[in-house]
Amino acid sequence: MTAAIKYMGWITGCSVFTAFISIIWQAFLSLQALNRTTVLLTGLLALEGGLRDFKKAAYEPAPKIAIGYGACTDLQINATEFLAHYKMQIPTVSPDLIADEVHNEKQLVESFAYYFKNGAAAERVMPNTTLFKELIEFAKAMDKQHWYMGGNAPLMAVRFVLEGADVLLGAHMSKKLRPLLPKEVRVAGEEIPEDDIHLILEYKAGDIWGPYLAPRANRYILHNDKNNPFLKSVEHLTEALKSFHPQLLVISGLQMMDMFKFKAGVREARLRQVQLQLTSQRRDTLHHFEFASYVELQLLQQLRQYVLPYVDSLGMNEQELSNLRQVLQHGRTTLATDWNPRIANTLDQMRQVFISFLEDFHDKRREDTQRRLISRIHVHTMAYQAIMTIANSKWKHTKAAAAKASLTAHRYVCKTQFVNPESAMQMLDDSFATSAQEKAPRMRIDSANPVPCWNEYIQYGHDLQRIQVEICVAPVLVCRVAKKTAGAGDNISASGLVAQL
Repeated sequence: MTAAIKYMGWITGCSVFTAFISIIWQAFLSLQALNRTTVLLTGLLALEGGLRDFKKAAYEPAPKIAIGYGACTDLQINATEFLAHYKMQIPTVSPDLIADEVHNEKQLVESFAYYFKNGAAAERVMPNTTLFKELIEFAKAMDKQHWYMGGNAPLMAVRFVLEGADVLLGAHMSKKLRPLLPKEVRVAGEEIPEDDIHLILEYKAGDIWGPYLAPRANRYILHNDKNNPFLKSVEHLTEALKSFHPQLLVISGLQMMDMFKFKAGVREARLRQVQLQLTSQRRDTLHHFEFASYVELQLLQQLRQYVLPYVDSLGMNEQELSNLRQVLQHGRTTLATDWNPRIANTLDQMRQVFISFLEDFHDKRREDTQRRLISRIHVHTMAYQAIMTIANSKWKHTKAAAAKASLTAHRYVCKTQFVNPESAMQMLDDSFATSAQEKAPRMRIDSANPVPCWNEYIQYGHDLQRIQVEICVAPVLVCRVAKKTAGAGDNISASGLVAQL
């Protein structure tokens, strides 16, 4: 009996000691992670501040930026709470069941469940006006709801102003929405009686809906727009550009034309007006196209024909990058992809997209002298920012731009201007491969080099011509408790663009 008691005492003592060591070890790891985050934050802030001081010392005037098109009102609610109160039946997820359009409740929950499970952002049109209005009224009745000014162009315009730019916005909006814009933003577009509403179903990492767990914070957007698909402000913006003479023209919001039922030839005619707007600008005006969640292959092919050949820069997230690559190389679209892709895979996809545009430009520039060569691609993911520019192009300060985009990501999602290391986490290791190819060089992320940059040559064409590019990758200090994801990409892209002018 005495031996058994001694044995049990020895077991208990060992358990307590093991638990104590485990607690100390976990505390040590947490302290190490906090120290690494603090060091990295210091490096990112130094790059951001250095760029600000450089521009101030150089007496650079405020960059002039024009952006279109459209605006809306965002009604943001918690996705899982909304669906639970609405008592929608939880479906079985199958990619084969995902509809391009959402006509009824069954298609809504099937589509939402798929993107929720994959942690992917999605935006879908709901042609069923009756059901859409019912969902809006139900959302209005919920205790926790938030109303915001929405639309890619207005959100980017606000960010441009915050970063010190002189901004012209092409958008049609109501008297109620206009005061939400900073007074510094000039608006080219008609006043409308009522704004389109977008229903934003937001969810956080770890949210549960039935058997599904969200791997990251994101959003699912529903819309039933009556104004934005027609790009009504294009002509107004084109006229205003004649006297504004921007340094940068940004095209966004064209995803609102996705799956919309136009009369024959109407959409093509509107896209030709966008093309005319682009080609009528001075050659020294840079053009940027901001991607979004596109579904319809025909629209993407039309963008490739009428719009993309006339821009210098592309902005997108990891889902949109994969979709664009599929369209360019295989003529098809894709559903949700890896929500946290390896840097090596993202960089390879960026190279493939860049090569496709390079080859297209060199094949067709003689027959169309207005065409432009893509000289900048910015991909923003939850874990990092990757910016590729043609070396010695008009795009400046790539390293600082990546750092700025990274800090903007944290500040926007956490809804704070102060970046607290304890509120952030890193998802990247101390080094990464620059390609998924064998023996690809590796880059380190450390206090001396928080944003690794390097130059490389990319080969293209049958005769294997070469062009030199600069690539910078900035780790993101991921917000631990996301407060808002809708509009994050717009703010991230806008802050990176301003930094490079």
